[in-house]
Amino acid sequence: MLIAGSIILPLLMFYTQQIWPRLRFIYNLVSIVAVLVFGNIASLSIYQIIIDKTVFMTAIHAIFLNPFFLIAGSYIGVYILYRLLLLSLEEREYE
Repeated sequence: MLIAGSIILPLLMFYTQQIWPRLRFIYNLVSIVAVLVFGNIASLSIYQIIIDKTVFMTAIHAIFLNPFFLIAGSYIGVYILYRLLLLSLEEREYE
């Protein structure tokens, strides 16, 4: 399911942004929000570990229980694949 999703979702994003150009802006905006959420959760978790002086390797894994962290990270992964697809097709036009 993860492998199929990482192939199908970027392709779906690519084709839908060609049909509805406004989706390009929406995909970019959602990626900005996802990076902010992902980064803030990660930094706050690390800050809390430093403050509590807990064992880093065991305490940091609690971050994977946060659904917002997982959703944001998933979107960032799919978005990066989508952007790489756009970049690859753009570079192909110059050949």
